Amino acid sequence: MINFNYECNFNLADENSISEWLTNVLISEGKSEGEINYIFCDDDYLHKLNVEYLDHDTLTDVISFDYTMGNEISGDCFISVERVADNANDFNVSFDEELKRVIVHGLLHYCGYKDKGEKEVALMRSKEDEKLAMFHVKQ
Repeated sequence: MINFNYECNFNLADENSISEWLTNVLISEGKSEGEINYIFCDDDYLHKLNVEYLDHDTLTDVISFDYTMGNEISGDCFISVERVADNANDFNVSFDEELKRVIVHGLLHYCGYKDKGEKEVALMRSKEDEKLAMFHVKQ
């Protein structure tokens, strides 16, 4: 089950479409859906988590806590909508496009993709693009 939670003044326009898309992403990766929570928050909220749990005193757009067991994907994905808005502006893309990229980025981490080294980052970007292209495609 995919759940959406809000810790700031923000709501997804169409939770059902996002949820269906994420389910299809998991299917395309040969994974099954467990309990996946998306928590939308502001910079301060996410910064506190970053300091407390990861010992990183920086702003970030997403933090994923992975509870996956085998092929059943589960986790808590915290997203700063303020960072997403700033990044969308920096990358010259729409807020919605950047938000979808960050949403699927967290899910791809649960599927086993990393983004620490150059090759890992390139594969992650390729997977993000592949999965973004699935958004309006009926399976």
